[in-house]
Amino acid sequence: MTVFLLAPTAIATLITLGPSILDGTAGFRYPAAAAAEQNSPGFQTITSEQLNQMLPRKDFFFVNVHIPYEGQIEGTDAFIPYDEIDRNLDKLPADKNAKIVLYCRSGRMSKIAAEQLSKLGFLHVSHLSGGMIAWQASGHALTEH
Repeated sequence: MTVFLLAPTAIATLITLGPSILDGTAGFRYPAAAAAEQNSPGFQTITSEQLNQMLPRKDFFFVNVHIPYEGQIEGTDAFIPYDEIDRNLDKLPADKNAKIVLYCRSGRMSKIAAEQLSKLGFLHVSHLSGGMIAWQASGHALTEH
């Protein structure tokens, strides 16, 4: 179902109700915001399906940034709290051209960490849209360390 809302300035906002394309869960999303997230300068947003295809030929450094720790996706290389990523650069690849994929429980913390790494000059940073919630909703399991 699509609903148009008019803001006080008479600008129409499109809201799509129903399953979210980004994380596969029921709810609503703002298409313009989703498109902007997909094209954020400095980092990319990946889906659970994209990550699932990337893991068998893993050529990236994989980081869980969620606090508190609530499990992880198989293949995780490091656990670094999202709000301490800039103080833990020694745990990341020294090469700022290295591919880095970040995730958390819902995608919020990993997006913040991805923005931070981007600002610090890392060139190939991605984060998992919907995080571990979307990963599990796609039928994939979490593990414990």
